[in-house]
Amino acid sequence: MAAKEDRLASIKLTKVDDLFSTEESRNDSQREKVMDIPLAEISEFPGHPFKVRADEAMLEMADSVKQYGVLVPGLVRPKVGGGYEMVSGHRRKKASELAGMETIPCLVRELDDDQATIIMVDSNLQREYISPSEKAFAYKMKMAAINRQGQRTDLTSRQVVGKLESAEVVGREAGESGRQVQRYIRLTELTPHILEMVDDKRIAFNPAVELSYLAEKEQQALFDTMQAEDCTPSLAQAQRMKKMSQEGRLNTDVIYTILTEEKPNQKEKMSIQRERIDRFFPRDFSEKQKEDLIVQLLETWYKRRQREHER
Repeated sequence: MAAKEDRLASIKLTKVDDLFSTEESRNDSQREKVMDIPLAEISEFPGHPFKVRADEAMLEMADSVKQYGVLVPGLVRPKVGGGYEMVSGHRRKKASELAGMETIPCLVRELDDDQATIIMVDSNLQREYISPSEKAFAYKMKMAAINRQGQRTDLTSRQVVGKLESAEVVGREAGESGRQVQRYIRLTELTPHILEMVDDKRIAFNPAVELSYLAEKEQQALFDTMQAEDCTPSLAQAQRMKKMSQEGRLNTDVIYTILTEEKPNQKEKMSIQRERIDRFFPRDFSEKQKEDLIVQLLETWYKRRQREHER
């Protein structure tokens, strides 16, 4: 008798709603839906490493949004205190703002911090151009998220524990080796001024990686010397500075000596003392404006001489 009652208690009766609902409608209730969310309710992703520039491409995107709307929804996650956090779609959000829109279509998904970080990085790595600093901080964020997750790899049956192993996971989807990912992450140790020179292609990637091992004070002395002498280190010079830094022998004088030595195949450079020419320019002129004006005046002088010789 007791066994019979247990069997009856274990039987679950189907709800009336379930009897008249189709499998399609039940699946539909589980699907993510696109919602038009007010832009004012969406905050930026914390520490977002990718720059959203108001450049020509962004203005073109804004024109497209104004004409056709946002064709690909963004991805947001709900915030505990209300509102949403942008995970994927920062450029679409900016374009919508520039286009005068009040809302943006988005998928709303529950994600923890690490899941959101990995999706944010992966979606932004698809951009046409990514600066070295953006890639460096993005790789660093994703690798930290993977390490916290203890994500497994197809290389081993154990959890990720080594730095190179997790770097391999990061690089796999980006088409980079684990070593190269680690080298990019080294760039996050550069001071902002030097990292900006890397983004501007004034310092090459390989020397920049070597320079990242210099202490902050050494990097500041290096930057000041580069500015004063208008030069940047070669790979060999950067490696020498790294070695001397590790030996505790790097200082401002040594940096100056290394940077001002003549490099192989280096052409002689002409330099003009700043004091000799600054008085001829308005105070608000940039170095580029000064250079352009000097070249313009020289061209005028050259053409005049040519005409005089033709007479």
